[in-house]
Amino acid sequence: MAISAAQRTAAGTSQLTAAERSALKKAAWRLLPLLTIAYLFNYFDRTVVGFAALTMNRDIGLTSSQFGFGAGLLFITYCLFEIPSNLVLYHVGPRRWLARIMITWGIISASTAFVIGPYSFYAARLLLGAAEAGYFVGVAYYLSAWFPVQVRTRMLAWFLVGIPLSTVIGGPLAGLLLQLVGMLAAETRERQRSEFWPAVRDLRVLVLAGVQFCFTLGSYGIGIWLPQIVKSYKFSDFEVSLIVAVPYLFASAAMIIWAWHIDRSGKKVANLAIACFLGAVGLVASVLLAGSLLVALTGLTVALVGVTSARAIFWNVPTRFLTGFGAAGGLAFINTIGVFGGFVGPSMMGWLKDWTGSFTAGLVAMAAIMLAATLLAASLKLLVKQE
Repeated sequence: MAISAAQRTAAGTSQLTAAERSALKKAAWRLLPLLTIAYLFNYFDRTVVGFAALTMNRDIGLTSSQFGFGAGLLFITYCLFEIPSNLVLYHVGPRRWLARIMITWGIISASTAFVIGPYSFYAARLLLGAAEAGYFVGVAYYLSAWFPVQVRTRMLAWFLVGIPLSTVIGGPLAGLLLQLVGMLAAETRERQRSEFWPAVRDLRVLVLAGVQFCFTLGSYGIGIWLPQIVKSYKFSDFEVSLIVAVPYLFASAAMIIWAWHIDRSGKKVANLAIACFLGAVGLVASVLLAGSLLVALTGLTVALVGVTSARAIFWNVPTRFLTGFGAAGGLAFINTIGVFGGFVGPSMMGWLKDWTGSFTAGLVAMAAIMLAATLLAASLKLLVKQE
């Protein structure tokens, strides 16, 4: 005799058909892992501030009362926006609204990194509460639409496991991150600059901007014109695309190996100068031995190894003395000047190609500029004592 839906509901899960159990299992595997992981981060987002306070309160000058007040403010806006959020979810659908909640809370949570005092801390917590509001009840509503009463408690339990796991996983993770902050704080910096204008006027910053300008000029001067240089040896377009890939393959491998060596030796300034010099030597070789494609390409490969590795080595130097707001502004200043080389290099190559009818003058000019980068990088030995 057939069993009614009400009888099966009263009898429990065991009365579900095989097809129904299979469908529910698929729905659970599709929905619950993502929703639970998101709730783990959602809950951790609220409580991780307790771990952050171990160093944050001192760093941005929060008193205990200011910290406690700010930490609790999240729940004010959370309460205020809980009902409106779920009503919007009902009208626009859980898929869109839950995605909105996760995206906005992620952005606002990340923006907490810019907190500089009690009032910005209060604002961040208020915004975070408003962004997170509705996630839990929204998911509860969502699960009720997918799962019948026979299995709903278990589905909700799997979802709520995100609460204890947020501390099981998040606590040790926060501890490791705090240790990382301690390691960075323990670094010794020579004549450090933590303010914008002193950083920009620092001779070390100006020299570094010049170095980056030079090797960026060389990098883009070679990279953008290399296909046409190879094409001049009468290869097809497809053959050119294959040949051009080879120098970059070697340059990539060399950059990784060289970076590993530098991390072990710690001699960043000397290696930066060597990398720039290698770029100059490779460019000169590609000109002097241009009669053979293999030899010329080898020279250009050496040059690319130099300029590519210089980029990886370079950014370790300014972070040894720039910190805080000075680092943000100083690094941006260096990169602004340096990246302009990406305009000069290709333009210079094109102009000299039209003027002379060959790539030789452009390659020689880039070699001279890479030699200038070598001298500038070497001069850093006089300015940067701690590498």
